This record gives sequence, C-alpha cells and structure tokens, in this order.
Amino acid sequence: MSTIDKSNTKKIIILASNNKYKIEEFKKEFQDFEILSLSDIGFVDEIEENGTTFEENSLIKANAISTYLKDKQIKYDYIIADDSGLCVDALGGAPGVYSARFAGNHDNAANRKKLLEVMTGKLDRNAHFTCLITLMKPDSSYQTFEGICKGKILDHEEGNSDFGYNNLFYSNKLGKTFGSASIEERLVENHRGKAIAKIKEYFNKL
Repeated sequence: MSTIDKSNTKKIIILASNNKYKIEEFKKEFQDFEILSLSDIGFVDEIEENGTTFEENSLIKANAISTYLKDKQIKYDYIIADDSGLCVDALGGAPGVYSARFAGNHDNAANRKKLLEVMTGKLDRNAHFTCLITLMKPDSSYQTFEGICKGKILDHEEGNSDFGYNNLFYSNKLGKTFGSASIEERLVENHRGKAIAKIKEYFNKL
C-alpha cells in the first residue's frame, strides 16, 4: 500500500482499478490531480459486478469503494469507476456487459474466437464500444459520463494487440482496427478517451 502524501495540495481521485494501462492513461489525462489506484488505498476485495448495464456496474464499483474509504477514513475528492464493453448490432447488443467473459473467464483470445464464430454469415457487422464512467463525491452524489466509438466487426483479426477485441474492431473514424492503431490514436478515438474528455470538460467548468 502506497503512502498518501498529506502535504500534497492536489485533489485526490481514487481510480477503481489496478490496471496499469488505465492508471497511466488517467495520470496522463488528469495531471492536476493525484491518482490513487485500488492497491494504493489497500483495497483487495473482489467486487461482484452483477449489474445488467454499464452504468449499474460502474455504480456498483463506485459504491463499494466509497464504503471502504469511509470505513478506513481515507480522505479523497472523487472516485472514478468505469465499465465498458463491445456491443454488436447483429447480436442484439451482446456481448455488452459480459464482454470480458464472453467465452469464459477473461480470456481475450477465446473471446475473439467466439465472436468470430457467432458472427459467421452475419451481414450486419456494425458494432460500437461503450464506456460509462461514474464520478462520485464523498457525499455519494455522482454523475455519469459516456463515451461511444462506432465501427464494425471484421471476419478476421488485424493488428498485434492481444487486448480485448482490438484486432477485430474496425474503427470507422480511424479507418483501421484498434489493434493496428497507435496508442495515441486509440486514446483520442476510443470510448474511454471520449468519456474522459467529457469529465475534463466538467472539471474545467468548476
């Protein structure tokens, strides 16, 4: 558990994640804040994300972290919790909130393989990524911010990313798959980047 610098004048954001890529992204985008991960605050419990929508799951995470912070009397200014996934039109919006475990237990390669299988013969390849971020204050009031990236599902993998569905998702805006795009391109165009941009606009108006 990291030591929180009590002399730091920056406002503190608790990020409901231990994903190193996500932590780096938020630290880059919110340099005026101190970003603390779950490991930084000593949170080790499993959060059961049993919601049926992205908003429900992000709120479940935010509430769990809020309860923990109050119990531990840890001071903070905001909690950020997000949930995201791939929604395919021909599959009625699936895999949706089950994107990470579409083929079982968080196996990216298996998820992509299953998606290719269930999309065999489908003429409608349209899809979008959604990211829903909950921004919660210490008084438990919150706001949500949504980012959407539109594209389509290819019938083969393109790119060298092993993360999620990046090699199958062709971004209409980028003209390539996320797996073929640079990190900089993905940060600007991806669903989380768009939701983050809305949070930054919100902070700028305070």
